[in-house]
Amino acid sequence: MLTDTPRQVRHVAACAGLSLLLAATSVNAAPPGLAIALNSVDGTISLIDTETYKVIGKAPVCKEPHHLMPTPDDKSLIVACSASNQLVFFDPLTGKEQRRIRDISDPYQLGYSPDRKLFVATSLRLDRVDIYDSADFKLKARLHAPRTPSHMAFDAAGDYVFITLQDSNEVMAINLKTLKKEWVMPVGPTPAGIVMSPDNRYLLVAIMGEGYVEVIDWRTQKTVKKIPTDTAAHNLHPRGDGRHYFVSNRAVSGGSISLLDTQTMTVVEKYDVPGGPDDMEVRADGKELWATARFGRRVQVIDLTTKTLKTSIPVGSSPHGVFFLNHAPRK
Repeated sequence: MLTDTPRQVRHVAACAGLSLLLAATSVNAAPPGLAIALNSVDGTISLIDTETYKVIGKAPVCKEPHHLMPTPDDKSLIVACSASNQLVFFDPLTGKEQRRIRDISDPYQLGYSPDRKLFVATSLRLDRVDIYDSADFKLKARLHAPRTPSHMAFDAAGDYVFITLQDSNEVMAINLKTLKKEWVMPVGPTPAGIVMSPDNRYLLVAIMGEGYVEVIDWRTQKTVKKIPTDTAAHNLHPRGDGRHYFVSNRAVSGGSISLLDTQTMTVVEKYDVPGGPDDMEVRADGKELWATARFGRRVQVIDLTTKTLKTSIPVGSSPHGVFFLNHAPRK
């Protein structure tokens, strides 16, 4: 089973600024709808016109980038550069680099606390979680988190951040008031993506090792249900309706995306998506789901009306995240 770890990624592009885009792409030529896909092995971003589904530019970012996330106001897109110990900010309208913040040690997965005061970064390779002041990115706390801290989720009040520990098969809770570890509980093999249910009652954890979503009552630290999805359940993303989550099943051979109903805690739909679907984004009108195919060097676009693969967009090696401003609500 392949896990989502930089230990498997060694050969990537050298760190460089985004001062030059391909001739086909410039600030003035940016399309009305721009998607940005992150290519981890190449160390690049691909710029995609969301209307034509064509790649219109590609540029270097840094060494070993993993995951991207928007700032809470959607005015910047942040790329976590693990091996080069920095964050790179891009304008999601144009794809141009805005700034770099250095001395962010081995960032892998990123998150803002609900009150936007704290910035959390998992350090998968170094087995720790770093918590920064989001205003100036000064380190406030560094917590040991063995082994292989990966994805994160917050409770609605912003009192806790929950971290999946891939190689110890656990979930860890950190109290954001005290900045201390509060509890650790066992879960299934190779936990990856984690989200809070819309009613704030349960953590939903994608279990890659066995292909299900584990439902956890986080207040009692008890598993209440295991929902089978498909081989290598990896990540979760909200549909935008306050009820459903997409679950990417990142199988090396084949792959699929399941739709999970958080009210019934059942899978209600499944779509065949080749290439190992990983991170996802939903169009604002709810008609398309975009997913990076980690093993297929593509971004897959699923038509949610016909429930079929609409188009497949060639990008770089090991794509690990896609974003566009015209996205559905994060609920």
